[in-house]
Amino acid sequence: MNSQSHAEIPSTPRKLGFYGGAFDPPHLAHLALAKHAMTHLNLDALYVVPTGHAGHKTPSKTPAVDRLAMLSLTFAGLANVVMDDRETRRAGPSFTVDSLNELQAEHPHAQWFLIIGEDQAQSFEGWRDWQKIVAMAQVVVVARAAGDPVAPSESKWHNRGVPNAIDLAFPAMDISATRIREALEQGRSISQWVHPNVNDYIQHHHLYRQTR
Repeated sequence: MNSQSHAEIPSTPRKLGFYGGAFDPPHLAHLALAKHAMTHLNLDALYVVPTGHAGHKTPSKTPAVDRLAMLSLTFAGLANVVMDDRETRRAGPSFTVDSLNELQAEHPHAQWFLIIGEDQAQSFEGWRDWQKIVAMAQVVVVARAAGDPVAPSESKWHNRGVPNAIDLAFPAMDISATRIREALEQGRSISQWVHPNVNDYIQHHHLYRQTR
């Protein structure tokens, strides 16, 4: 596996998280959620998996090498995070079910937690082999609800086929990659939304400057 790790995970991990996304660019809400998930799910390690060519989404605006570099800068201070680039190296469309299948084979004794947002949850049943995904991993829906940080899901997205989904309560943060890209295209500052080193990287490499 050609991945970058900020710390060695236990040789026999018990609980592992899968946190996928375009991360185009990665921002402080991504980092805050990772910390929150690792704490409240008691994860031994969190795999951060940037998408390659996601079959159900439009292609990322930024090359994988830049997104991986920015992710490494964002998560540099967080222990037990694994930057996993398998999806960016995979030829053709890349699907979560394939990555989970590979990771499960690499860590057969671990319990996997798939962390997704409420927007992803709404379309989850359109994902490739979603039934196989819920058989391999505990689905965790990041919710804006208050109360118990980890609780059985009350979301309306899932049907009887996935009764074991849980909500992970997380305070709303007014940050999005879309908003960041729009600000950059308009020449506005994004320093309040991204890690300082990511801001420097974006400026140095002139990312997200194209006119829509």
